[in-house]
Amino acid sequence: MIVVRAEPGDLARLIRFRTDTAAWLQPQGIDQWSLPFPPSQMAASIARGEVYLFKENAAADAAATVTLDREADDLLWTPEEQLDDALYVHKLTVDRAHAGAGLGARILDWAGTRAARAGARWLRLDAWTANPQLQAYYLNQGFHHVRTVNDPEVGGSGWVAQRPAQATPGWPDVDLTEGH
Repeated sequence: MIVVRAEPGDLARLIRFRTDTAAWLQPQGIDQWSLPFPPSQMAASIARGEVYLFKENAAADAAATVTLDREADDLLWTPEEQLDDALYVHKLTVDRAHAGAGLGARILDWAGTRAARAGARWLRLDAWTANPQLQAYYLNQGFHHVRTVNDPEVGGSGWVAQRPAQATPGWPDVDLTEGH
């Protein structure tokens, strides 16, 4: 598996990751990602170099994606927590054709390795409050539940978790292939 930074031409694929996942979750009674995410926000994350694609080889379609940044959601993380050096996992999505092969766990380890190399103390994430299977998955990946926020007055919620940032043996020093 190789890791490449997403480029502007990948925006349609990133949107398809979300719509495909929402369509898979909906029959399970989970409304995660049922509202479209603004493409302009995705494009801005791509421009900042925060969006990554995981591929079997350079010519293959993306098997998964993740956004990794330093942006803490003010609704979910306290001002004190935001002072901690952390990288945040967003929009981690594995194509259903690659589900069940451990790719999500490998991506979380990759993100933890990048966080450790960047000097971060924590790898953090938030999950949909109505998706207990996803929450259990993250707990099984070594994350510790910090809190669940549900604030309808400001229109936000989230199940937030973190684990110490640490390098995973086996990730090479140069773990990012630039371009496609």
